[in-house]
Amino acid sequence: MTLKIYNTLTRQKETFQTIEPGKVRLYVCGPTVYASAHVGHAMSSLVFDIIRRYLEHSGYQVRHVMNYTDVDDKIIQSAARLGMNPDDLAEQHIQQYRQHLDELNVLQATVNPRATQDMEQIIQMITDLIEKGYAYPAEGDVYFRVTRDADYGRLSGRRLEEMQAGARIEVDQRKEHPMDFTLWKAAKPGEPAWDSPWGAGRPGWHIECSAMNLKHLGEQIDIHGGGNDLVFPHHENEIAQTESLTEKPFSRYWVHNGMLQLSGEKMSKSLGNLVTIRDFLAEHQADVLRLMILNSSYRSPLTFNDEVIAQTERALERLRSALRPAFSQDGASPAETLQTLHSQIQATRQGFQESMDDDFNTAGAMGCIFDLVRAINQARDGGATQDDLQPAQLELLELTGVLGLRLAEPEQKGSQAGPLVDLLVEVRTELRRQKLWALSDRVRDRLAELGVILEDSKDGSTWRWK
Repeated sequence: MTLKIYNTLTRQKETFQTIEPGKVRLYVCGPTVYASAHVGHAMSSLVFDIIRRYLEHSGYQVRHVMNYTDVDDKIIQSAARLGMNPDDLAEQHIQQYRQHLDELNVLQATVNPRATQDMEQIIQMITDLIEKGYAYPAEGDVYFRVTRDADYGRLSGRRLEEMQAGARIEVDQRKEHPMDFTLWKAAKPGEPAWDSPWGAGRPGWHIECSAMNLKHLGEQIDIHGGGNDLVFPHHENEIAQTESLTEKPFSRYWVHNGMLQLSGEKMSKSLGNLVTIRDFLAEHQADVLRLMILNSSYRSPLTFNDEVIAQTERALERLRSALRPAFSQDGASPAETLQTLHSQIQATRQGFQESMDDDFNTAGAMGCIFDLVRAINQARDGGATQDDLQPAQLELLELTGVLGLRLAEPEQKGSQAGPLVDLLVEVRTELRRQKLWALSDRVRDRLAELGVILEDSKDGSTWRWK
């Protein structure tokens, strides 16, 4: 099956074809670093990490660029409230975000450009747009002429007349058209500023990504990604200014992830309903957040609440259950059991690829993986040896690894208590042999309260921590 990707620009799934055979140029809009990153930021990073991992699994060489917006009104305002230098505040949050990505098992981008480090490219791009008549200076600011771009609005599906009629924009007599957007902002007293042909100032948000794309990936790229809240105006404006300059299609595929929602509302700082990545990881394992995303469509809103988290933790435990050793270490397994397990390996491998090739349908891929989990556990219960289980377990690890899951058992609790738990399990086994069921059940229940899970089979009892 050939990989197909949903393209926001055309509103349909399209066969994936790269500009350069075997190579993918991927740009993903990163965070504006003025506060601690929340799980909504993590969702976008995880979605495109999964996409990148599958592309690399499929044989592509991916050059992945994710920027940091490190100069912005929000950074300046936040730094002022904290009594910090804006550069120091931005650097602090960049380093914190990089640490979070490592904790979430997100592959670091090939390049992480920053607006402050690519100012020469930004200024040159604005200069070229002015020379071509697509932009104009006005009292230290520079604006993009939306009326010069005949296709403006095609990504979001909005017509310029409709945007103007419905826009809540501050009247600025210096603009030729109310929807003209800022490429360069004149400096205000005390703000970070760079010299330019139009006076000291700093870039507008949209021009930063276009300039960094040009510098680090070239005039045309394969995939431009980000949250669907960036479709308008950010990505719309990126298309306008980049294609006006290069006169070439900017990105072949525009890929947007849905938003994380808490209690039915979009998670945002303005609504005050944020859960930071740090707070989430203090309570839950990184695989839980990734598995939440894998169990849904990347383009759909994702509900985030305690119930969904609990369901996902149980699903993660089911995945890990398939990696536990066989109860029996020797003997011959029933031929039917082995054939069923082998057939499921083949079906899972095929179903996984078919699902992922269908616009990265991770929910379908996880369904195939859980079919394999069920087959492994049934084979173990049916007397399969470790040698019998190993090929299926290796397949499980390979496919979940493609999706970025680590499946590591949580850090063992009370490791010094292990010998005591072993003794209690032996005592319970003797109670069961003597058919003292009430006492054996009491031992099992008390162990469960302490976080120990017992599993009984015809070959005896094993235990593990929750």
